[in-house]
Amino acid sequence: MSVWIAIGVTAVGCYAVKLLGLLVPAGALERPLVRRLAALLPVALLAALTAQQTFADGQALVLDARAAGVAAAAVALVLRAPFLLVVAAAVVVTAAVRAVGG
Repeated sequence: MSVWIAIGVTAVGCYAVKLLGLLVPAGALERPLVRRLAALLPVALLAALTAQQTFADGQALVLDARAAGVAAAAVALVLRAPFLLVVAAAVVVTAAVRAVGG
C-alpha cells in the first residue's frame, strides 16, 4: 500500500508544481536571467542524469562498457554525425565492449 501512497503524493506534488508555474507573473518570466536559466536547466539536468547513469553503480563509481558507449557517442557528435548514427555508434561500442570484456 505504501507504493500507492508514494504515487499519490508524487501526482499531487507534480500538479502543485505545475499550478505554481501557472501562477508566476508574466513579468517575472521575461527577465533575462530567468530566460537563460530556463534554457540551460534542462540541458544541465539531462547531462547530470546521463553522467549518473553512466558512471555510477549504487554508491560506487564505475568505468565500464557504458562509458565506452558515451565516449563513442561523443566522438560521433564531434564529427557532426546524424543523431541516429550517434545512437547506433554508442550501442555498437557498448555491446562490443561488453562482449569482449564480459
